Amino acid sequence: MMLEQPLNNIPSYQSLMKPVLIALKDGDLLNIPQIYERVVNELSLAEELVNLRIPSGRATYIRSRIGWSKTYLVKAKLIEQPKRGHCIITQRGLDALGSNRLIDNQYLNQFSEFISFKMNSDDVTQVSSNAVAKEIDSFNELPPLEQIDNAFQSLNASLADEVLEAILAASPKFFEQLVVDLMVAMGYGGSRKDAGQATQYTQDGGIDGIIKEDKLGLEMIYLQAKRYQASNTVGRPDIQAFAGALDMHRAKKGVFITTSRFSKEAQDFVSLIEKKIVLIDGKQLTELMIEHSLGVTVKQTYTIKAVDSDYFIED
Repeated sequence: MMLEQPLNNIPSYQSLMKPVLIALKDGDLLNIPQIYERVVNELSLAEELVNLRIPSGRATYIRSRIGWSKTYLVKAKLIEQPKRGHCIITQRGLDALGSNRLIDNQYLNQFSEFISFKMNSDDVTQVSSNAVAKEIDSFNELPPLEQIDNAFQSLNASLADEVLEAILAASPKFFEQLVVDLMVAMGYGGSRKDAGQATQYTQDGGIDGIIKEDKLGLEMIYLQAKRYQASNTVGRPDIQAFAGALDMHRAKKGVFITTSRFSKEAQDFVSLIEKKIVLIDGKQLTELMIEHSLGVTVKQTYTIKAVDSDYFIED
């Protein structure tokens, strides 16, 4: 027998933040199913609630909400993911539990990393906790379509982080092929087969790949791929070395792709030289992958319909 108004009895994702932290409080490295099991047991949730699925039927409400709680806690650095799909509590998370305060979005607003995530910004110095709080408080005042748009942006921001995490967990060789696949998805190099034939892993001059600029191969684009952690910034010497490698091949165009960032000196350098070198950092990389459906798949489609006014016009 289903509970009356069952959705009202399912904890919100914000109210699940503390139970997620409690599940990790002993310092164990847990995977997502283990966290889910501990939270469900901690809250003694009825089976009817545990099995209740969202309208798409692809997941249960409680799994989805625990997942979002985990995501927000990761963004605020209360928990960390040392490897894909596994979580561990941080000292910040232990401090949160010890504070006996309500742990929700308002609590997380005190952390610059969470602010940066909510504002979709790489520079935490450009945003403030007041700005985030204002954004969150005003959300329910927005028209439904704007709420959907905001939710879509949040989903893509979270997806971008997951994509980057998956890239960093893969091998350097896989990343080099990913770069080629992305160029093909963006319309360069003809077919993937042609691109694969045109792209060779080489040890000379730091060139990681070569791809046709167009289907006829009238000009070639040389690729450099650096799979770095976010803390490892690509500097001007790396770009200078790549420019030198282009000289060796008498090439005029290159694309340097990294999972981290480029220093200001590196960005300034490419604007001063004659060669055309395009820099793609980790944020742009994941955005392009999502835009061109590389490494991601459609999970759910919602169609928003409006009244067809022409249909109701009478002669």
